[in-house]
Amino acid sequence: QPDTEDPGPIPTTYGQFVDWEKIDPEASERYQRILKSDHQELKTMGRSGFWAMPHTLRAKAYYHIIHGINCRSIKLDRDRYQDVAKKLFGEQKMSTHPFPEYMDDGVIPRYCLNKAGLNSVKKVLLCIGKHLPDINFCPILPALVALLLHFSEDEAECFHSICRLIAYNDPNKRYIDQTFLTYRASCMTFGDLANKYCRGIRKLIASSHQNLFEFYSDWIMWIFADLPFTYAMRVLDVYLLEGYKILYRVALALLSLYKVSVSSRVADVEDFRRDMKSFVENVARHCTVEKLLERAFSIQLATRRELNLLFNANKDSLIQKGISIHQKRQSCQVVDFDSFSSSVVTGTEMRIVWAWIPERFALFKPKRLFSTNEHGRSLASFYSRVEGHEPAILLLKTVDEEVCGAFLSTDLIQRKNYDSEEPAYFGTGESFVFTLRPGMERYQRAVVHITAKRQPSPDLRAAKVCGYTSSGKEDSSSTPVSTTSTTNHTTLTCPAGTLQDPSYLTIPFTTSSPGPLSPSPKRVKEQGASMFIAGDHERLVIGGDGGHALCLQADLEGGYTERCDTFESAPLCKRHFKIRSLEVWGIQNSISFSHYFSYSH
Repeated sequence: QPDTEDPGPIPTTYGQFVDWEKIDPEASERYQRILKSDHQELKTMGRSGFWAMPHTLRAKAYYHIIHGINCRSIKLDRDRYQDVAKKLFGEQKMSTHPFPEYMDDGVIPRYCLNKAGLNSVKKVLLCIGKHLPDINFCPILPALVALLLHFSEDEAECFHSICRLIAYNDPNKRYIDQTFLTYRASCMTFGDLANKYCRGIRKLIASSHQNLFEFYSDWIMWIFADLPFTYAMRVLDVYLLEGYKILYRVALALLSLYKVSVSSRVADVEDFRRDMKSFVENVARHCTVEKLLERAFSIQLATRRELNLLFNANKDSLIQKGISIHQKRQSCQVVDFDSFSSSVVTGTEMRIVWAWIPERFALFKPKRLFSTNEHGRSLASFYSRVEGHEPAILLLKTVDEEVCGAFLSTDLIQRKNYDSEEPAYFGTGESFVFTLRPGMERYQRAVVHITAKRQPSPDLRAAKVCGYTSSGKEDSSSTPVSTTSTTNHTTLTCPAGTLQDPSYLTIPFTTSSPGPLSPSPKRVKEQGASMFIAGDHERLVIGGDGGHALCLQADLEGGYTERCDTFESAPLCKRHFKIRSLEVWGIQNSISFSHYFSYSH
């Protein structure tokens, strides 16, 4: 019967005779608000899903946002796509070309696209590779093209939009990594952030002997490949306005949710990479998109400029490791701890410590700088062998078989850079303390901004200095503390022996402590958690806010530990301890960043 015949495919031009603004006046009013809004107002709208529905409103919003992006001068007009496509495909509608080399695995996320849509994604990707030949590794492009094609008038508009994101010219608000080098540096930067905001997940993976570096290399694909379509779209709403920073936030939110999920079944996880991918694909079982974004926005990251400093530090470490901007792929060899030898820790314990340190240092092997078993027991010998190396990892075992330590972010020679008669604190917020036995725990304060300079406290008080004789008895004295000091700029080396401007590598972001060492076991919290390291010929102190996380006496026979606000740490072992063995490890590589520009506050 005629009324039961298949009418065939619906024409793509349906609705061309309809005034849609009259049918949906609310969407029209929203679009007018979008056009009148400044960037900050658009960010608020994007985060709240203001243009999520209807489909046409989101398309108009994307067009408005992307065409407002400032980008470097390259040919980005729509006609350029037609020229490139004609040279590549001629009159062919379906592409038989191989996938571009910059794709990681040749897979295009479907995102509800039909066969013709997937073919259009492939054509746009091939044209991007032809038009921008400097792109040699960019695994997120297939997902971005597939998502934006939903909201593009045609292939040419999608091509134009992606090229504008690629050509964005603000280095502190990146959109798309275009080389293997920058992609890996972004992965390392995310690893550093994960170390801060998702404590414990690194220890789980490192304890299983699985590759942390490879696990974090998937982070951006969690968002632009694994997330369900509706989740990915909401992330894209914000990403177009905020750039890479929102991707870090969303990935950290996903990782924190995964940590909760995996903690109860860690013994059954054979492959954390595959397990994380499965978790993200099924994230709707655990969290709505609104709750995911709420969790992401609640994460207080550093500024874009500060994140870019860390990104550049990681990039230069990779260059030192042998990865160039021109190569397409190269696996970074993981440090092997199977043959590691120490009188304090096992290879497995050192692997966990290496998982805790910043990514740019974890690329390289540990190098023993000092050992009480080999070099004797004195701070003088300790300083002579450790000074000139940055960073350094201090490990100690007590006579009670407790093992703890500290990551010292700054060269101990900095202790000589102050005019005060009393020892002065120095160091950066990358410093942390930890325990390995009987339990494993890492203590590190939350991020402090690099641009927030601390002024010397005007009322540092005289207080009691606690030291310990070789017999382990407390030796106390009261010492007046000077109330005047000068603000000092820390000079860094990375990882060993090379002078460096402080702001470049002091991530996560803090200034040096300007005041002399107040030996009081209690401090005023308003001073801020920036009392990281201090030392003289009588003692070495790590942490000074509210108490000392570690204090070692001159003969390295013993010391004490107490609760410390600098790292928000509990006592690391028995409060008054005797040292059985102590070691300091550096990084087995010397990286020069002296060519880099200086950074001023």
